[in-house]
Amino acid sequence: MNKPAIRTFGELKKSGYSPVTVKEEIRRNLIKLIQQKESPFQTVLGFEDTVIPDVERALLSRHNILFLGLRGQAKTRMAREMVHLLDEWIPVVEGSEINDDPFAPISLFSRLLLEEKGDDTPIAWLHKSERYGEKLATPDVSVADLIGDIDPIKAANMRFSFSDERALHYGIIPRSNRGIFVINELPDLQARIQVSLFNILQEGDIQIRGFKLRMPLDILFVFTANPEDYTNRGSIVTPLKDRIESQIITHYPKTIELSEEITRQEANILPQQMETVEIPDMCRMLVEQVAMEARKSEFVDQKSGVSARLTISAFENLISTAERRALRHDATRTMVRLADFTGIIPSITGKIELVYEGEQEGPLNVAYRLLGLAIRTTFCNYFPDPQSFKKTGRDAQKGKAKASPYQPIIDWFGSGHDLLLLQDVSDTDYRNNLYQVGGLYTVVKTYYPNTGDAQIGLLMEFVLHGLSEFSLISKKGVDRGGYAFGDMLGSMLNMNFNTDEDEDDEDFS
Repeated sequence: MNKPAIRTFGELKKSGYSPVTVKEEIRRNLIKLIQQKESPFQTVLGFEDTVIPDVERALLSRHNILFLGLRGQAKTRMAREMVHLLDEWIPVVEGSEINDDPFAPISLFSRLLLEEKGDDTPIAWLHKSERYGEKLATPDVSVADLIGDIDPIKAANMRFSFSDERALHYGIIPRSNRGIFVINELPDLQARIQVSLFNILQEGDIQIRGFKLRMPLDILFVFTANPEDYTNRGSIVTPLKDRIESQIITHYPKTIELSEEITRQEANILPQQMETVEIPDMCRMLVEQVAMEARKSEFVDQKSGVSARLTISAFENLISTAERRALRHDATRTMVRLADFTGIIPSITGKIELVYEGEQEGPLNVAYRLLGLAIRTTFCNYFPDPQSFKKTGRDAQKGKAKASPYQPIIDWFGSGHDLLLLQDVSDTDYRNNLYQVGGLYTVVKTYYPNTGDAQIGLLMEFVLHGLSEFSLISKKGVDRGGYAFGDMLGSMLNMNFNTDEDEDDEDFS
């Protein structure tokens, strides 16, 4: 929409323009969207039946809002999406620092200008993208930052007395007048600074260095907070919390499919990467399952949460791991492998807070354990559960126990064979190595008879990782990147399995 051509207050009055408060403006535009069966929160997934209805009720009630939730739950995203509920353009007194409404100016500058020029007062137009303010609450934030202070340089240059209101420098909140203002991580704001917000939220007046100003600021306030902050770094003082009318609880994606959709939307993958790397749905789901396992792990601090940023950065690293291998072999196309998941470990270790037991285990070992649990959980969605073929005493006596399709693979390793599957080998060598394992190709073809060669290689590798997670074969990481698979019983009996060459390799089985 083009900027309106009106340039003076007189022209604005003749146009029939009628000002409304920002909360009434948002309410009016939200009503239109609801009636049209549309949502203003188009890029926020998973909140359609939970958070978004609460937000819409709060906005219809013209409430200030507190989003309460763990890290990475789209709290700030929800606040930023509210900009779409604002009108495209609004008129302001030209030159006003606080976006004064020409029909109801609140700053001394605008009041004097309107008295002097009347209908000739110049009007500027403010786009909705400029009506959003945001501040991260940190311990060093001051009242001057938020509310304002006397500006001695301004007073000297303009020859104002310090007692003149025009010598004031307005903080970020007054400058967000007639818009949306967000304070992220509210509990991190010192209690004495939180107190300075009381009157702004309720009575509409502020005090700056002895200036008692009646400034009915027109602002929709949105606050975000992490529940952990209430006991860890700070708290929201009770009178302030009482003045925030609606407190809305956010949450993580409730299903793997939804989590994968969020990752697909948010991951920053270049077109050339997508042309080079093919990533099957199974690998996408594995990335999401790692976060799901972390959110219920006894090694991870559940009060801190596991951000959705973990899966986003993990997915990006997974693509880059496969892309790096393709570049090394001058390949134009490759597929993600299970061994490539070692490339997502840095995305896990940097985004989980460990409890004492997790610290003792070590972040690297916890990350590999989470990856192993994700493989174990996902494996049963693609292949039969290996535990379902275990013989009970009664089944063995009656001869009812089903033969395990995995037994030829287990027997192959049990006969003294092993397999070294390095991460950076070419696609041809990768598949040829997998074809060596007796019974492995047969298992995959039994359950996926129409699968192509590239997918077969991934599924064969998946079977090996799955069997190792069910302790039917052994698996250990190697320094060069990749895994060595062998006989489970042999590795347990042979305590000197590591050679001098790879004595630093770790066993992740």
